Amino acid sequence: MADTRHPGLGGIRLVFGGNVFGWTLDREQSFIVLDAFYAGGGRMIDSAEGYSSWIPGNKGGESETIIGAWLESRGVRAEMKIHTKTGMGGPAGALAPTRLAAALDGSLERLRTDYVDLYYAHRDEAQTPIDEVVAGFDGLVKTGKVRELGASNFTAERLAASLESAARQGATPYTVLQPGYNLVWRGEFPRELHHLAIARGLAVLPYYALAAGFLTGKYRSSDDFQGMRGGNAKMFSHDGWKALPVLEAVARETGATIGQVALAWLAAQPAICAPVASGTTVRQVEELCGAASLELSPDQLARLTAVSVDAGT
Repeated sequence: MADTRHPGLGGIRLVFGGNVFGWTLDREQSFIVLDAFYAGGGRMIDSAEGYSSWIPGNKGGESETIIGAWLESRGVRAEMKIHTKTGMGGPAGALAPTRLAAALDGSLERLRTDYVDLYYAHRDEAQTPIDEVVAGFDGLVKTGKVRELGASNFTAERLAASLESAARQGATPYTVLQPGYNLVWRGEFPRELHHLAIARGLAVLPYYALAAGFLTGKYRSSDDFQGMRGGNAKMFSHDGWKALPVLEAVARETGATIGQVALAWLAAQPAICAPVASGTTVRQVEELCGAASLELSPDQLARLTAVSVDAGT
């Protein structure tokens, strides 16, 4: 998947979501699934300085620390495309140039590397002027510590303004977008943002690609939504139940799993470069990697689109 326009991307069309490291997986378990991902051709790993601060006793940075230890122990840093983010939650001033530089240095230390392949603004923040944010990110690229820039959870208006600022300043623009998007949910990826990504040639790496597991067929009734992960999956069920029978039918036709079909549909959408998804077992990771080579027929894609979040619009 090498693309000279996107030095932060590579390997199969799948990004491993590193939010599970230090949350549902400890260091030893994380190493096992990362080994499986690497063996399956996966080369892109997504993390953030804030992962996994939501767990009691954690402070953030746990995911990056585990990834860094794995990279060092396996000696594969040069082969991997490491993505991380700053500014989770969009706190005021988080994207100011001095704070960007300090945050990146913290991430680099935890990741045990001197550069990241893709560095995101995790969420937009309104206090810092856009020109300053753009200049700050550009400065990180000029130091050689960052290869490519991305925006996550931006509105179309703010992203367009950021791209225009970069053009005015002759600065490095965002070239990757990470929104929430899957077959039954657009979340923070409204169609005007999708159209902007297409028009500007941005590579889109959507998170919640499997709707927190809902699009694997794991959940069959409201009684199945237990615990934190079940609660996350429940938010996709309102518009999601009608999609499951079609996913099942296409899975039977292709010999793939329901989750693989959901990922293949997503990867086939305009501007989508690679879905972001995670697994907690070797079997799940092997299934994810297998989805990267699944191609659906035009008829299968059309049937899935007919039960998608945009059906009838």
